[in-house]
Amino acid sequence: MPVPLDLDALRSFVTAQDLGGFNRAAETLHRSQSAVSQQLRKLEEQAGQSLVRRDGRQLVLTSAGETLLAYGRRLLSLNDEALAALRGHALAGQVRFGVVGDLADTWLPQTLALFARAHPQVQLEASVDRASTLFEALDRGALDLVLAFGGDGRADATPWRTLPQRWIGPIGARFVLGEPVDLVVLPAPCRFRQGAIDRLEAAGIPWRIAFTGRSVATLWAAVRAGLGVTFRMTGELPDEIDILDEPVGLARASDIRVSVHDGGRAAEGPVTQLKQLLDDAPLAASPNI
Repeated sequence: MPVPLDLDALRSFVTAQDLGGFNRAAETLHRSQSAVSQQLRKLEEQAGQSLVRRDGRQLVLTSAGETLLAYGRRLLSLNDEALAALRGHALAGQVRFGVVGDLADTWLPQTLALFARAHPQVQLEASVDRASTLFEALDRGALDLVLAFGGDGRADATPWRTLPQRWIGPIGARFVLGEPVDLVVLPAPCRFRQGAIDRLEAAGIPWRIAFTGRSVATLWAAVRAGLGVTFRMTGELPDEIDILDEPVGLARASDIRVSVHDGGRAAEGPVTQLKQLLDDAPLAASPNI
């Protein structure tokens, strides 16, 4: 009789791939790195083969690991959906949820769909905007929860994920030494816009603003069209764009923390369930992170 996979160990394995390392998975899952490593070994024993191999200083997936990752996402999604449905039986009410645009096109739809299936009687309203605008709406009671970066100093911040900041461009694009960098950005003030400019200026790399969009979705469209490159945090990226190698002379930027904010108000009913779903939801990441 086949041995059932350990779902707890499987979640650690999938989370490590989503976040780009077992140390990040340990932090997110509130476990020690040694505990996460032991879970990996347990999965390898159950699979009867290695799931990762060392490539220089990094651990990369074997072909068996890639197979397990694909099935693992499906198993965890089904498990979480079943638990959410049981917890949310006959749950009703309203949740007003705000999220930054960087997560809106890829991660947000599947998460909202999962919540809607588990809690069909709950009215869920989602707003996509800049972090500053979302925090303002949260503080005046127009939103119940906000998922955003830039709020680490707020008392209501509950860490969610730590994501890299990277240069993003069309697939196959690269920086050319000595040539100006065409930037695709949001209007000022924007931490990523200013971060890109500051980094290029510090390295003496010429640049120009090639496109200014009003939403992250317009930035992705402009990058996809080849109008330039952008600098943002990365999770799951839309099709036809990719993470670029850093320009010559620039070190990788520090990671950025994304947190869940509740405005300091006690969560009840549907809001509590959405917070739980956010905590459990996987974040598929670009393979180049």
